Amino acid sequence: MITSVHTLIYSDDATATRAFLKDVLRWPYVSESEGTDDPADWLIFGTGPSELGVHPTFALHEGREYTSRRHHEIALMCDDIDATVAELTARGASFDGEPRDMGFGVGVRMEVPGADEMLLYAPKHGVAYGL
Repeated sequence: MITSVHTLIYSDDATATRAFLKDVLRWPYVSESEGTDDPADWLIFGTGPSELGVHPTFALHEGREYTSRRHHEIALMCDDIDATVAELTARGASFDGEPRDMGFGVGVRMEVPGADEMLLYAPKHGVAYGL
């Protein structure tokens, strides 16, 4: 049956995005190009435990209306947002400000070279990645 979820990042600068995932996030990887002359060096990263949520494109909550376009998003979870931001900043990561309470967790958007930002957050909600 299904063995895993494979997420994709489409990047304007795949080399820079791959370097960020490899060198800043330090995700383990396999190389699809290892032992070949392929200059693209197609890296496939192990992203660790994962979970998937489904959010509505329209909702009313506590008298407020929330809308969003249909899309997919990659969010990274951590246990300690301040320590994680400090460690990733020391490795060269950039963020769009300081972590803030987002209701479901405390988070901040992290810039990814060549690609869209990713949300980094410490969840307040129950987690499913250990199931």
